[in-house]
Formats: sequence, C-alpha cells, structure tokens
Amino acid sequence: MEINILQLIQGSKEARGLVVVIDVFRAFSTACYLFDGGAEQIIPVEHVEEAFQLKEKMPHVITLGERSERKVPGFDFGNSPTHILQEDLKNKTIVMTTSSGTKGIVNATLADQIITGSFVNAGAIIRYIRQQKPSVVSFVCMGYECRYPTQEDTFLAEYLRDTLLDKETDFVQMKNLLAVGDGARLLDPANHQWSPSTDFDLCLDINRFDFVLKVEQRDNLNVLKKIKI
Repeated sequence: MEINILQLIQGSKEARGLVVVIDVFRAFSTACYLFDGGAEQIIPVEHVEEAFQLKEKMPHVITLGERSERKVPGFDFGNSPTHILQEDLKNKTIVMTTSSGTKGIVNATLADQIITGSFVNAGAIIRYIRQQKPSVVSFVCMGYECRYPTQEDTFLAEYLRDTLLDKETDFVQMKNLLAVGDGARLLDPANHQWSPSTDFDLCLDINRFDFVLKVEQRDNLNVLKKIKI
C-alpha cells in the first residue's frame, strides 16, 4: 500500500486512490458529532453563496459553517461541536461550508473515493482502509484556512499512517503539543464566543465514534453519509 501525506488545496488536487481529507479543528470532528446527534446527511459546499442557494431550494436544511473560525452571518450554527452537542438533529440535512475541510472535498477530483479525517473516528478510518485494501491512500491535511499546514492535521495523518504500518504512535504526546501549539487558539478565552475551549477536548476525544463519513454523489452534489465500521 502506497501512503501519501499531502497538504492544503494543492495536495487535495493531487490526491489519488482512497483519499482521506483531514480537518481536525474543527470541520470533520464537528461532522461526526452532527451524525451522532441524528443528522441524516451533510452536504459539504465550497462557498457560502452555495449554502444560501441550497437553503432557498430546500428551506428545511440547517446551515452550518465558518469563515475565519466565526459563524457565517445568517447561518444556523458555526463550526463548533460544543454548540451542536445538545441539538435535536434527527433526520436533518446539514449544508456545511468551512474555510478548510469542505474545500478539500470539492478539490479532490482525482480520488477513487473520499472519506473525512478526524481523531474522533481515527480507529474506524483505519479499519475502513484495511477493509478496502486500496493500492494508494492519500491523507490530505487542509491546515488553517487552506493557507498553511497545522500540527493537528499533520499529526492525524502521521498517526493514521504509522498505525496502518504497525508503528508505535503517541497520541498523548500529540495532544500535549497541541495544547501549547496550534491548538492553543481553541483554549484562548478571547476566542470562546465562536470556539469554546471544550471544542479542544471534543475534537481530540480519540476513537469516540465507530463510523466513517464517506462522500457520495447525489443530484450533482457531494453528500456525506455515515458508514458504521
């Protein structure tokens, strides 16, 4: 199995085989909590305008997303697992757009298949890859606003790669480094209105969920569906 770790939009465009688009803080962690809360499907889109257009066509959908980590004005929710944790999302369709993760999905046009990447379902991702037995796996780290790589996304890619190769991993060390590194922004009180400090632990609650989120095509839209592993 060939394993590649790629970065940002260019990495997404180059990714081949089974592609795992990674956004730990916070898109694809939040997405897992949405499904755990009962959501039926998530429609990831690249642009805010697309989300509003879909809302006009399908008034029942919930809009969720951020720009510069803050909730998009007019959206129902920002990109925070804390803020949706107690919401009743049963059978809901979520239209989601974020500064990093959803853009990675849209640009992974060479992929044979796409799933999302987060620590909260890392074990399920590993099991899924082993079941699929792809010849090529590409981990795409979307970084901060697709502008520069971040520790959390690269750490997850390395964690997944090393586990697949039966190499030792140290998640606790990764989490400790994130608390004083690229994850410190989630712990900064100045950001807590849109990024509560509880998001840090929720996004790093490793193996909390036993499913992967796979991209399917439906009515010319990308749709995320939950697959239990």
